[in-house]
Amino acid sequence: MAQVILSNFTLFADEKEIQKWRLFCTRPRGSNFRVLLVKLRDGNVEMKSKVYKIATEIMTGTGENLFNYIADCLAEFKKEQGLEGKDLPLGFTFSFPCRQNGLNSASLVTWTKGFSATGVVDQDVAKLLSEACKRRNVNLDIIAVVNDTTGTLMSCAHADSNCYVGLIIGTGTNACYMEALDEVELWNGDKGEPKQTIINMEWGAFGDDGSIEDIRTDFDRELDKITLNQGKQLYEKMISGMYLGEISRQAILKLAKEKLLFNGVVSAELQKPWAFESKFLTDIEKDVSTDGLVCREILRQLNCRDTMEDVTVVRAICSAVSTRAAKLVTAGLAAVIKKMGRKTLTIGVDGSLYKYHPRFHPLMDTFTRELVPEARVKYMLSEDGSGKGAALIAAVAVRLTGK
Repeated sequence: MAQVILSNFTLFADEKEIQKWRLFCTRPRGSNFRVLLVKLRDGNVEMKSKVYKIATEIMTGTGENLFNYIADCLAEFKKEQGLEGKDLPLGFTFSFPCRQNGLNSASLVTWTKGFSATGVVDQDVAKLLSEACKRRNVNLDIIAVVNDTTGTLMSCAHADSNCYVGLIIGTGTNACYMEALDEVELWNGDKGEPKQTIINMEWGAFGDDGSIEDIRTDFDRELDKITLNQGKQLYEKMISGMYLGEISRQAILKLAKEKLLFNGVVSAELQKPWAFESKFLTDIEKDVSTDGLVCREILRQLNCRDTMEDVTVVRAICSAVSTRAAKLVTAGLAAVIKKMGRKTLTIGVDGSLYKYHPRFHPLMDTFTRELVPEARVKYMLSEDGSGKGAALIAAVAVRLTGK
């Protein structure tokens, strides 16, 4: 059996009673960037937030420009909330593989999800953001750097004490889970109660060693060739929202070239990489009408023939790509559930694909029952959970440090 490489990162977080705090949380993920103001009072959470777009030139430019932009957004949001000049604790949700050096220190291992900003890999992202805030005269104290899976787990565990797994299925995918300290060989921290910690799996990189080659298709390989991180995040590229549309396009294009679609006519639009957006796939899956009007409109946008025969095949492709993604996610979760050995548990989930794809949740429910029939598993949707979770962790840190 081939050895499987799956990087795990440990979060150094302790769970204590949370009192009343007011904190900022910032969360860059995919092409969006959300800033939140979170108030914690008597166990209740109040949030105000604003979403900022991250332009491609910022995602692929210099690290200094990226963090300057984040600092500018923070400054704007503080001004809008009437908090200029006030020094507030910040929970920084950073949705990329990092090596956790401490609660408020994490070094980027590699960029994913279309980012390639220079000068950031192997650097402490909290330090880079702190320096950018100083350059922009933004008064914030970075208390915690949190992966979005960890934030989702903490957020859902705050509402459901039986939540032991955090899952992201959006632009990218990742998972984390609660593990007993005795099972963590690299742990050199506090051995006291509750004797458990959060393991960030970074499972998007599963298969980067070739261990899933037998289930990858030619469509997956063609997609990989046009990504910024070729040969990396192979499991993620079969699952997440950033890639499902392109996988579908690759399949549609192949059938068109073989004259099994569109009478063999391949439009210039269809030949453009990323032209078939993942949103198209979700919209097509939402349309349950017999005439497939949504699919017809999308095919017209791509200058493709839209006969009923064509529509039926394209809908089947979108369904197959979606179903495979849901099966792969659930297979990963089944392995985690079996490893944990719990008979009942809740899995906290965040991410646009899970939220907006009409069949993803039902498919995962079905496949979970098939793969781990011995366990009672409940999926819990977390609304902006990673941001809220980062604030909860920051609140714990504030309480413990007295800042």
